[in-house]
Amino acid sequence: MKAAVLYEVGKKLEIIDLKIDKPKDGEVLVDMKAAGVCASDHHVIHGQIPYPTPIVLGHENAGIVEEVGNNVFGIKPGDSVIMSFVSSCGQCKYCRTGLANHCSRHYSDPKVQHKLFDDTFRIHDNESTGIFQMNKLGGFAEKQVVPADSLLVIPKDVPPEVAALIGCCVTTGYGGIINLDNIKAGSTVAVFGCGGVGLNILEGAKSLNANKIIAVDIFEHKLEFAYKFGATHVINAKNEDPVEKIKEITGGGVDYSFDSFGSSQIMKQAVESLGRRGTASLVGLAHPKADVDLNMVDLVRNEKKIIGSFYGYASPLVTMKKIVDMYLTGKINIDGLIRKRFGLDEINEAFEDIDKGEDGRGVIVF
Repeated sequence: MKAAVLYEVGKKLEIIDLKIDKPKDGEVLVDMKAAGVCASDHHVIHGQIPYPTPIVLGHENAGIVEEVGNNVFGIKPGDSVIMSFVSSCGQCKYCRTGLANHCSRHYSDPKVQHKLFDDTFRIHDNESTGIFQMNKLGGFAEKQVVPADSLLVIPKDVPPEVAALIGCCVTTGYGGIINLDNIKAGSTVAVFGCGGVGLNILEGAKSLNANKIIAVDIFEHKLEFAYKFGATHVINAKNEDPVEKIKEITGGGVDYSFDSFGSSQIMKQAVESLGRRGTASLVGLAHPKADVDLNMVDLVRNEKKIIGSFYGYASPLVTMKKIVDMYLTGKINIDGLIRKRFGLDEINEAFEDIDKGEDGRGVIVF
């Protein structure tokens, strides 16, 4: 099978032929149909997120089941599936309390985060070198062997490009706001960053009947694009201070702010843009050593809250199922996120578009 492999950080992905094993106990062989091109993959390529190499990236995936291993239930060949990049066990305390995004088994051993659970590889190159799979997936390949627990079976009338985006950016962004505790209709919201995740936070704010929905970015074309997903106001942070402008628009600050990018500077602005008793949510992944310099008196006197939000702030597969149902009933705009479709051999071009700050999402189709 053909796959895009990262052999060296900072270099382009190489399209090569790989050998793939049959699925073992509790595993499934998936024929890939679509994979989103996400900024997290981009961060790995450029060393901002340290992952082992050689590795097949791609964690925003959809495909069709080709073969199942032993002890796989509820999944059969021919099923259309979305893949979660957290393979939840269903047994630990986090899974049993609806927090499968924090599954203990998934995080039990960092050494096997990008191998299958038995600590072995399923794909190898012609030199017999084992190839890591990003979060046990590796969607930038024609096929992949993945844990059965990572799969959500979906109706066949969900287009694969849409299904792939539900696998990460839609669930992370849309879920990251609709799953918040006690969020109320009529709230004011600011979203920093109008990439795939940020656009879905905007969409979620709209679905929750937020009053003022403020999009912040440094590209005018991205801000214009944000209106399609629910933004009522936009701010170009290159041209004006976003904190002061947000306070001007809202009369003191927003109820909720979101850093969808993952930046010390942006997260500081997200907190400073809050009104009293406001909540700032960090959704984007920053560099592992990044810190945020915050005014502690401001936090105390204004009773501001800061939360981290990972993969939709709830069980990913449960959130995905909600989103699939909403898509099929016309309640959420996912097709509009797709800016361009690429073949696997065009994947480096797709990542160059991230560097350029292009609108929406690029999707690899197979």
